[in-house]
Amino acid sequence: MNGFDEISAPLRTIMTPGPVEVDPRVLRAMSTPILGQFDPAFTQMMNETMDMLRQVFQTKNQWAFPIDGTSRAGIEAVMCSVIEPGDKVLIPIFGRFGHLLTEIAERSGAEIYTIECEWGKVFDQQEIIDEVKKVQPKVLAIVHGETSTGCMQPLDKIGPACRELDVLSIVDAVATLGGTEVKVDEWQLDAVIGGSQKCLSVPSGMAPITYNERVERLLFTRKKVERGVAQAHDQVKVNHPIRSNYFDLSQLQDYWGPRRLNHHTEATSMLYALREGLRIVLQEGLKERFERHRLHEKSLTAGIQAMGLQYNDVLWKLPMVTCITIPAGIDGDSVRKMLLEQFGIEIASSFGPLHGKIWRIGTMGYSCRKENVLFVLSALEAVLIRHGASIQIGHALQAALNVYEAYV
Repeated sequence: MNGFDEISAPLRTIMTPGPVEVDPRVLRAMSTPILGQFDPAFTQMMNETMDMLRQVFQTKNQWAFPIDGTSRAGIEAVMCSVIEPGDKVLIPIFGRFGHLLTEIAERSGAEIYTIECEWGKVFDQQEIIDEVKKVQPKVLAIVHGETSTGCMQPLDKIGPACRELDVLSIVDAVATLGGTEVKVDEWQLDAVIGGSQKCLSVPSGMAPITYNERVERLLFTRKKVERGVAQAHDQVKVNHPIRSNYFDLSQLQDYWGPRRLNHHTEATSMLYALREGLRIVLQEGLKERFERHRLHEKSLTAGIQAMGLQYNDVLWKLPMVTCITIPAGIDGDSVRKMLLEQFGIEIASSFGPLHGKIWRIGTMGYSCRKENVLFVLSALEAVLIRHGASIQIGHALQAALNVYEAYV
């Protein structure tokens, strides 16, 4: 007897910008028996997952597959495979995760150029395009949905401009994939990274990515197959090989492609989870799913406003993250603690200059449901009353219900 009890995780209503509640169908899929990674039944699932990812990314790219690891693993895999020492990389920063892109690019040996705007705002696309023309970088790396600020950067003009200027665009769409439009082909984006634990409602541990032929051509110049599995026609010596073995997209292509080159042991249960999560997204329909996220956002923000609280009501608001200004004199961490302890609801604080100033409520994926929105509004009102906040009592739920009743 070791004295340890069986795991018994408490039930939570997770209303953060990630992770979110996992769809029960995904949890069931994770209990599927393990298969070997080269079992034909499993490789068929791999192929189906790639096909579904293409549809969710809205792309015809050949390469669309998950990196085994959290969302950061996907970002690092793309950036360290593309960036060579000395490459110019331009990074527009409008929140925490622009700084993360900078950190990863620096560690890849890039010559970094950044522009910044105030947290809570986004860039005019022309400002970024003008900076690209000025710097002439090899890569533009940018965040689509910045969860630290609840803002979403438009990309529809930036992608075509990068293509015209022969600059590779790398986009962090971790927060947005599966919850709002991410039009990889239409916006002419070269490489895009998503996340499993946000709008796809899958546990953290896989990072879907996609990239086009422009990126693939670059990968081929850096491709070095490890000696233990290399065959006579494989390159084992190149001038600037991809520094990471695990995050080497050139080898991962051969792992996910018909060659099935042995690279690593696939995270079998996570692949089951991602496949089921993607199936659910496509079963619902992209258009319908995006509309659902907008509906619950509208209901939540109506309730927040009716309560007398301020939120990030801006044109560039991220549809699945609402940032609420903490009322003067209120201890934001104490409110979050009481929500968790008394109601089992988790909401988030923020980072950097916004730390202690805002709460962030996520309405993502499976967490994006009517009962969750009504629950968090009623609980937040009760907790704020207990904290002595000056709010409009009894209005939030009525405003939210008005939105739902008006929806046809």
